[in-house]
Amino acid sequence: MKRRQLIQFIAATSLAISVAAPVLAQDKPIKIGVTAGPHAQIMEVVKKVAAKDGLQLQIIEFSDYVQPNAALAAGDLDANSYQHLPYLEAQVKDRGYKLTSVAYTVTFPMGVYSKKIKSLADLKPGARVGVPNDPTNGGRGLLLLQSQGVLKLKANAGLKATPLDIAENPKKLKIVELDAAQLPRSLGDLEAAVINGNFAETAGLNPTRDAIAIEDAKGPYANIIAVRDQDKDKPWVAKLLKAYHSPEVKQYITDQFKNSVIAAW
Repeated sequence: MKRRQLIQFIAATSLAISVAAPVLAQDKPIKIGVTAGPHAQIMEVVKKVAAKDGLQLQIIEFSDYVQPNAALAAGDLDANSYQHLPYLEAQVKDRGYKLTSVAYTVTFPMGVYSKKIKSLADLKPGARVGVPNDPTNGGRGLLLLQSQGVLKLKANAGLKATPLDIAENPKKLKIVELDAAQLPRSLGDLEAAVINGNFAETAGLNPTRDAIAIEDAKGPYANIIAVRDQDKDKPWVAKLLKAYHSPEVKQYITDQFKNSVIAAW
């Protein structure tokens, strides 16, 4: 009798452990880094959707583009959602990060903003025009200026163009490279500035309403979710992507941001 009771006790204990294990695993939330503004707002909705599927998210906000990848590579984050693929690829190449993209999220059309002029045609000779100082967004800004006929880049400049790649600059504009997050606050000191959509939104600027020029949304700059290479096939990643690509999140993006932020899936 005692032997039978012991066997039953062991079986019951094993069952209890097997049932409890997934719950215990969820006690440690997935840490995901975002930049303040739309990325953070969208992730709050993703968090609610993911919770229905048993996935807990802890959202950690950053104020720059550099730290979220550094924190992810160091293991302080499990994922991040704030950058486009060319930027991630540049970081991987330059810093040796073992990071990979697992899904597209949204596109923030880059725009040109100004407090002093209504059109790029109004730029005066020698005017100061700000662009982001990181390689991929800086190149993106210069390509936007080129598309508007403000300047012309060398034929082989590509997505990582820098001011050194400017082949023609009829108005002899002074290209001022600044941290992307600082550009909205620097508009008073510049004739115009090319600003990423997420930082424009954070500063109360709407690309479709306030920009004097805007890039085509169908470009190579859709934002992504990044994880460490070793984590890309883990179950929580699939749950995170399912939540992000849910109808609830897409509807929120449409209702909240109109055409200034576009779902890229």
